[in-house]
Amino acid sequence: MRAARLIKMVLLLQARPSMTAAELARELEVSERTVARDVLSLSEAGVPVYADRGRAGGYRLIGGYRTRLTGLGRSEAEALFLSGVPSALREMGLADAASAARLKVSAALLPELRDAATGVAQRFHLDAPAWYQEPETPALLPEIADAVWDDRRITARYLRKDTEVERELEPYGLVLKAGVWYLAARTQGDYRVYRVDRFTSVAVAEPDNAPGTENTGERFTRDATFDLPAFWAERAAQFARSILREEVTLRLSAGGVRQLPYVTERTAARKAIARAQSEGGPDEQGRLTVTLAVESADVAYAQLLALGPEGEILAPPELRARFATAAHRTAALYT
Repeated sequence: MRAARLIKMVLLLQARPSMTAAELARELEVSERTVARDVLSLSEAGVPVYADRGRAGGYRLIGGYRTRLTGLGRSEAEALFLSGVPSALREMGLADAASAARLKVSAALLPELRDAATGVAQRFHLDAPAWYQEPETPALLPEIADAVWDDRRITARYLRKDTEVERELEPYGLVLKAGVWYLAARTQGDYRVYRVDRFTSVAVAEPDNAPGTENTGERFTRDATFDLPAFWAERAAQFARSILREEVTLRLSAGGVRQLPYVTERTAARKAIARAQSEGGPDEQGRLTVTLAVESADVAYAQLLALGPEGEILAPPELRARFATAAHRTAALYT
């Protein structure tokens, strides 16, 4: 435990010019006194840690000291190689760079750990695209990825419904969701999400050197508080709420309860079932009445038909009538 903490302290000091005792204590989740003892231990072990005194003081490494990755354990090395998504790297044009990086990391590992990459590759594989879909790489993804890496503004043309619009964007991050690439970008002070496959052209804007104008061809200043995972989670939740605008009441058999999450939006189905079970549970026949959030009556009709006799639509009346008609037509086929 202490050895791992000492290695982490060295890596933290390598990554930053200087860190105070309080900052190190917060990162390492120990007291400042423990930080002081650990620094003394590193110095005794030959690691050149220097302490600056005073209000602006802190700890830093001197002499350009760098450590090799010999402190990695097997589980840490395997997790490192598992963290890459080969298909995503390939689509962004980073496969060669990732391969070179893996070789360098492997070379720095202890000999007994150098099989970690092969071991992980033979045991775990991430297949990002959804089932029954032929994955397609957006043609402009590599250019967008380059702009994201370099924090460069782009001029982009984008298909919005049947209209093509032009936008000046600050590309903050890329997200791969169920085989579809999305760009999180800032435009006119707001953060928005764009499907990458709807971009028709992307280019770094030409510098405009006229007095009083902004040089859009240069790098933009990234907002240090922007958190891509948190932003995506919030927008994904907003999207789910925005499309589930109507409600359907239905009575489910035990089999219907099991099937519902597989025929409609899974999170909405599970919430509906949990709420119904907490508010009263099944009736005497073992049937559960749930109120389900759906995108529209048409979508609900297409999805809930898959329940067959395991689900009975109770409301709205128009949807119940459509199901009754479908049931009569189906029964007539088998008479």
